[in-house]
Amino acid sequence: MATLLHLDSSLWPEQASTSRAVTAAFRKAWEEQHPDGIVVYRDLDADPVPHLDSLAAVVGLTDPADHTREQTAAIARRLRFVEELEGADAVLIGAPMINFTVPSTLKAWLDQVVVQGRTIAVEESPIKGTPVYVVASRGGSYAPGTPREGFEYVQNYLRAVLGDMLGMEVDFIVPELTLAHVTPAMAELIPLAEASRARAHEDAAVKGKSAALKAIA
Repeated sequence: MATLLHLDSSLWPEQASTSRAVTAAFRKAWEEQHPDGIVVYRDLDADPVPHLDSLAAVVGLTDPADHTREQTAAIARRLRFVEELEGADAVLIGAPMINFTVPSTLKAWLDQVVVQGRTIAVEESPIKGTPVYVVASRGGSYAPGTPREGFEYVQNYLRAVLGDMLGMEVDFIVPELTLAHVTPAMAELIPLAEASRARAHEDAAVKGKSAALKAIA
């Protein structure tokens, strides 16, 4: 049975969040192809995972026989997130830009699932090649050639972690200029913002269906 792991990290509810609205469109398209499929959902804002601490950090670095009772409990919590990732046929992540980068809640989840000897630095990782679709919404534009291109630390960072480190197949959906409707200085960009949002929803529907069909195949 196909499984989708869906993570949202926006501070805002769906009606006020571009990234949540677009991930919802992707998930809807995926579920239409897999009405009996499994969706594992984590709202990282409403229910954040713990930040990585020294107790959990030892997993993959030391012999389990040497772990203390506290370390064993901390590692078990960490491996729960890893197992969710390993069990997914596709992963969907809402990653809105906050101060040029990803929300700290998403960073905390990534720190939990990057495990030496389990998901990285291992010859055969079960998540290698897994498709991951990232909705990287942002208030302005950081596209190549724009004045703020050099401040783009969402796609660059996630491509490095998800793609280069974890070996996943990374695909981005990027709705831009999301602050145009509420920022007077950006009013002239509203048509571009609306076009970007519409395009993101279209991309989400197409890619959600495509991800589902890959899982069927």
